[in-house]
Amino acid sequence: MSTKKNLLHETISSLKQQRDELALKMHLAEAEAKQEFDETIVKLDTLTAEYDPLKDAVGESAENVVESLKLVAGEVVSSFDRIRKSL
Repeated sequence: MSTKKNLLHETISSLKQQRDELALKMHLAEAEAKQEFDETIVKLDTLTAEYDPLKDAVGESAENVVESLKLVAGEVVSSFDRIRKSL
């Protein structure tokens, strides 16, 4: 009976340790996701600030700027996807 009791005690201890490790990993992942989200919001704000004056602009030089803005927009989309997957 004592062996079964010890086995159960070890199993419960192991499960509690796993729980604590997972809780820590989730907390760290949450912090990393928050940091990436904050950085992405800055990119989105910059993108918006650069786009607003250009939305009515015409000409070939504006096309290069628009392509650059598309790149940044793609980075924002990718960042949001990574954040979603990490949560």
